[in-house]
Amino acid sequence: MKYYSLTNAANTANFSEAVIRGLAPDRGLYFPEKTSRLSKDFLSDLANKTTIEVGMEVMHPFVGGTIPDDRLEQIVSDTLCFDFPLVPLNEKSASLELFHGPTMAFKDVGARFMARCIGYFNEETPKKVTVLVATSGDTGGAVASGFLGIEGTEVIILYPKGKVSHIQELQLTTNGNNIRAIEVDGVFDDCQEMVKSAFIDEDLKEKLNLTSANSINVARWLPQSLYFFFAYQHLLRQDFNGKLVFSVPSGNFGNICAGIVANRLGLPVHHFIASTNTNDTVPRYLKTKNYQPNPSKQTISNAMDVGNPSNFIRIQSLFKNDFDALKTHFSSFSFDDTQTRLALKSLYNNSGYIADPHGAVGYLGLEKYMKAHPDTYGILLETAHPIKFRDTVEETLGITLEIPKQIQHILDKTPIKTSLKNYDDFKAYLLSQDI
Repeated sequence: MKYYSLTNAANTANFSEAVIRGLAPDRGLYFPEKTSRLSKDFLSDLANKTTIEVGMEVMHPFVGGTIPDDRLEQIVSDTLCFDFPLVPLNEKSASLELFHGPTMAFKDVGARFMARCIGYFNEETPKKVTVLVATSGDTGGAVASGFLGIEGTEVIILYPKGKVSHIQELQLTTNGNNIRAIEVDGVFDDCQEMVKSAFIDEDLKEKLNLTSANSINVARWLPQSLYFFFAYQHLLRQDFNGKLVFSVPSGNFGNICAGIVANRLGLPVHHFIASTNTNDTVPRYLKTKNYQPNPSKQTISNAMDVGNPSNFIRIQSLFKNDFDALKTHFSSFSFDDTQTRLALKSLYNNSGYIADPHGAVGYLGLEKYMKAHPDTYGILLETAHPIKFRDTVEETLGITLEIPKQIQHILDKTPIKTSLKNYDDFKAYLLSQDI
């Protein structure tokens, strides 16, 4: 499997090169040269496959021989070591819970897969890999957990000061070992721009072996396609035979993009819904055909506070930049914090289900689409445990959440972080570190 840059298709790489580089030399995102349909035998027997078998079948073509099968199976097994339950909400919809991993967020799968791939690629390389990651909340915690103690790696996490939840910040800043945290005086887009700028900085490239752990990296992004196969597995085991739609809470649009990849691989999905908060760049684009990013706004669903979603260009490529084809199979709706809180209450009162704010936004998008298309069955992707947004959920629902074991051990820890204001400060920090 070859990967090419979406900025210049002449810039290509194999899987290992694309993972280690993160971005192409022209600053473009890497994209697989093909997404060939999986075998009919595999798809017809999907209900009988284990999660490891699904992981191997889906990821094997993308790895393209850069990792031996026995090591890839070990990586997949280490990655998919927790459950992905499908919880019914009513007779027409369900929630796919993606928060049962170590940091209680959907990004655990991509972070664990990528960390183990880099660990393998780095076994024969004496120079450390420095992993840069910008986070609006959950990515950083998942990456910190996934890379903690991985030999030959140093991880530097940038997050916007005052714009992540308390528990999210603890997950970013209390790891030690090979994990470092930087709070940036700005918004997520500022953090993301600093990471992208570092990749093309000749001074940094001379000193450091840089890569990214954001969903711009193919090893972080592509494993998320597995979620959609797992959801469909659950339905097949219940003799499902209908029109399936997915609503995905969307910030940087990597998760829903991976779902569209799953569809290209043969998974029968009728429609995709990208549900956003008031950071509505993509919903506006679908209305106006004018892609105009705005500065990100702070919301109670902070992991989606992204004004310029990096992965949307990949979605456009999957639809061959055909706007009409995109609108046929893809919708995007925006909701504010008031609507999000009402959705949290509706889910709790009508289904007894405790969602987090991101899941509530996903529910709103699903509800809006299914009102106009009542012949469909909908799955929302619940991307984080409600405990990660404890204050919002408890205040909105008037309840006290039980603290899961994955969170209990960090509550008494003291954050260790560095505060920076701009890219020049960040560059100076990187050049001054013993990495």
